[in-house]
Amino acid sequence: MEDRPPHEAELLARAKRGELDAYEEIVRLHQTIAFRTAWVITRSSADAEEATQDAFVKAHAALPRFRDGAPFRPWVLAIVANEARNRVRSAGRRAGLALRVAEERRPDDAVPSPEAALLDSERREQLLAAIERLPDGAREAIACRYLLELSEEETAAALDCPRGTVKSRLSRALERLRAELGEEVQA
Repeated sequence: MEDRPPHEAELLARAKRGELDAYEEIVRLHQTIAFRTAWVITRSSADAEEATQDAFVKAHAALPRFRDGAPFRPWVLAIVANEARNRVRSAGRRAGLALRVAEERRPDDAVPSPEAALLDSERREQLLAAIERLPDGAREAIACRYLLELSEEETAAALDCPRGTVKSRLSRALERLRAELGEEVQA
């Protein structure tokens, strides 16, 4: 289920008619997830910002070809991911992955003890290190699906691969993480 506002279709229609303020609102709605998607691929804030900007410019130019009624987010994330991959290829460099795993929610928002907080921090670091050691495709699938909380469909669009490929990459990656970290990894 998409979390897009009900007025997005109207904004898209207005943007297609050339209303820049409508497109600016669409960009505001999707810029955070677009940046995060680009960052997962580039692992660089500067490259992610540039890829995101370039993607939104290209998406604006391609708006006349955007199918009415289609979900915008997967479409724009695919453009973002392509721009980010192009930056990585052209730069030819790899940077360390520094994703933050979403903090665990405790019942009744209980504050963890210092010992529990340290254990959580150590587990998070171990998980991030294990994710960094995954092959690119598996790491990107894990990051998009579980860290960015994209749907399988959105992950497939962002990574420009079939949904079945996303499922198999996730399955193999989770299996590898479970083997490396023990049975602590939950999907």
